Amino acid sequence: MPEVIFNGPEGRLEGRFTQNKKPGAPIAMILHPLPQLGGNMNNPVAYQLYHQFVDRGFSVLRFNFRGVGRSQGEFDSGIGELSDAASALDWLQSLTGDARQCWIAGYSFGAWIGMQLLMRRPEISGFISVAPPANFYDFTFLAPCPASGIIVHGDADRIVPKDDTEKLVERLQAQKGITVNYENIKGANHFFENDMDTLNTTIGDYLDKRIPEIGEI
Repeated sequence: MPEVIFNGPEGRLEGRFTQNKKPGAPIAMILHPLPQLGGNMNNPVAYQLYHQFVDRGFSVLRFNFRGVGRSQGEFDSGIGELSDAASALDWLQSLTGDARQCWIAGYSFGAWIGMQLLMRRPEISGFISVAPPANFYDFTFLAPCPASGIIVHGDADRIVPKDDTEKLVERLQAQKGITVNYENIKGANHFFENDMDTLNTTIGDYLDKRIPEIGEI
């Protein structure tokens, strides 16, 4: 899991990168939760998302948004962080130009950034959105959502109520041409502290269903 430093919009960005050097290997990028509440690329959920993709033969990048860890800059309420994500994806693609698929996975604040990036980058073919903060941020930009994916939520989440997430899911599932799965993990809170194994199984099962679209990795 080599440490990497690459250029972002406001200076250097710090990341961790695992590369599958097999030609055509798919790529994935992981986006961490809100920096103002201590979110960083080593957050347990972000870390597990990273390894779900690594274990399935993806080249995977996770990185710190501006102002986090060794990444330069200051928190920018999502605008700058979206630019960071776009720059990070550019860097990832510069090393893996023949990737057969590109995925975005984000947790909480990172899920909101990831879904915005999804709208701007047509090469993204799948997404994983864990505990998207549908009560804090506007997701109406997903009209239409350009790719299929999965939204995972905990039914004991007191930070993002289940009803807000389910309204988002209903809007996306009503759209044509994509399939958005929804998994509600019983008893899990926003941090999945006691339910990490269930979260991993849920995400892993979904990826295993989608991987046949890619072909042999």
